[in-house]
Amino acid sequence: MSRICVAGGTGQIGREVVRQALSQGHAVAVLSRNPPKDGAHGQHDGATYFRGDATTGEGLPEALAGADVVIDCLEGQSGKALRQFAAGGAILLGAALEAGVPKAVLLSIVNCDQSTYGYYRSKADKERVYARSELETVIVRATQFHSLLARIFAAGARVGLLPAIRGARFQTIAPDEVAAALLEAALRAPPGEHHRLWTIGGPDVTDMAAMARTWKQATGSKGLIVTLPLPGPMGKFLRAGSNLAPGEPYGRMTFGAWLANRPENL
Repeated sequence: MSRICVAGGTGQIGREVVRQALSQGHAVAVLSRNPPKDGAHGQHDGATYFRGDATTGEGLPEALAGADVVIDCLEGQSGKALRQFAAGGAILLGAALEAGVPKAVLLSIVNCDQSTYGYYRSKADKERVYARSELETVIVRATQFHSLLARIFAAGARVGLLPAIRGARFQTIAPDEVAAALLEAALRAPPGEHHRLWTIGGPDVTDMAAMARTWKQATGSKGLIVTLPLPGPMGKFLRAGSNLAPGEPYGRMTFGAWLANRPENL
């Protein structure tokens, strides 16, 4: 069994990586700015939690000590966290190198280097940091999560409208399947390549209006599906199909099955 450090192990994907790693018998260290208190929601028995910050280096040596691999599920969606996202990756990798950790796995977004959208640019910048690292690295690019579309529809339903972006198709994937891919990448024997890129997607390519209808049926929502244009870099990215990974499905759980499988997803 391995010792795995999960950076960002209290977020959506990180929590699931921790859960799956523990279920497989691995030792797990969780790095988080705000680790949960004992018994709190999101805490997994058997994991060791460390308070730390990848943008400053605080707490990294303690969390990384003895690890065989670090899985980076950290996020930086806005403000200072977004601006320092790539730099934080460099600090994390530097600390891993000093701690003797031989391998790092990064969660990223499919074709993020093809978008000028700020959040995607930060992901591409961090990918480049990983590609230059002295450590063995694997970048796992995923398509959008089922949960993203569910949140969009739920937010719209509060005002009676379910937004569907005109011309947008999605190949969404279940978050637990993304976590499984990250763990697989972390534990897989090296193939001889020092830096690898692995793209994963969901089982189906579906237009957003169809997904809204699926969500309506699953939830019983009375919201009206409204097709809207999305201007700007993200709209261009989606209309071009750059958010898709055709020919590279990894996930097997469809959006509808995911909704039906877990009542809390509704």
